Amino acid sequence: MRAELGNISRRSGLGLTRTRIGRPIVRPRPDLPGCDPKAGETPAPLLRVLSSPAFTLVELLVAIAIVAILIALLITNLERARSAAGAASCLNNLRSIGQAIALYAQDSAGKIPYGPKARPSSIADFYVVDGLVTSQVSIRSGGKPVGLGLLLHSYLFDLPQVVFCPQADQHQDAEAELAKVGTTQAVSSYFYRHGSNTLESASKPVETWDDHIQLDNLGLNRRGLPITALVMDQQFVVNPPLPAFNIFSRTNHQRQFSNTLYIDGHAQALPNSDGRYTASIGNALHLGPTRMLEVLETADQKN
Repeated sequence: MRAELGNISRRSGLGLTRTRIGRPIVRPRPDLPGCDPKAGETPAPLLRVLSSPAFTLVELLVAIAIVAILIALLITNLERARSAAGAASCLNNLRSIGQAIALYAQDSAGKIPYGPKARPSSIADFYVVDGLVTSQVSIRSGGKPVGLGLLLHSYLFDLPQVVFCPQADQHQDAEAELAKVGTTQAVSSYFYRHGSNTLESASKPVETWDDHIQLDNLGLNRRGLPITALVMDQQFVVNPPLPAFNIFSRTNHQRQFSNTLYIDGHAQALPNSDGRYTASIGNALHLGPTRMLEVLETADQKN
């Protein structure tokens, strides 16, 4: 063992000797830089190696905390970017719908999509008066196209998914919903101002109904303001027991804003944190058409 230690000492050039307890110690070497033999100092490079401390537990925890904060910031920014992209995609959907409505009007003597003829005796269709504000694209009776559904075949045939908001708060299978058209009821993500009638219109002569279907002159709303808002994010909220009858809340963008298409073709986001553009009907189903029309009339004031 002593012979081996001596060999190690000679090979390393560190001047290793043994103490009484048998451990090698470092003796200064005058030929190494940074070493003063008179002061008995260890070479500076070697001293740094021998004295370098490891991470303490506190330092490790601090490093982990910093990494966690950075990850949280990254996730937050990604969510914001995703939300902004969804909102922008929704606005683009509305602009595409606006272009389709304009083309439809050109081919229909200036009229916006309107029809089919309602059947007041069929409350299950949720379309008992011509020109109700509706989110349907087809009605239950035979799956006839209604409202925005009248655009699907000839004007939105290559991009029918635009009638669905990419930021809907409830899951909605666009492909499955579109497959219902022609068979049964299908619902989109947007309120369409199919006209300006309500359930009260059913008690009046048909010739007095407010259809408001000429795109270049939709007339005045019930508040005396020009009708300008045509399509809007669906913010429809119901309470029990209506879900038991297959009538559900349908909302977009966490109800924080409602994207709206105006008759001039532009679309914009309207703040909705106070619920002014939410059609909340509780459990009173008959209030639905009136509440939906009211939110569009409120949007008329923002144009």
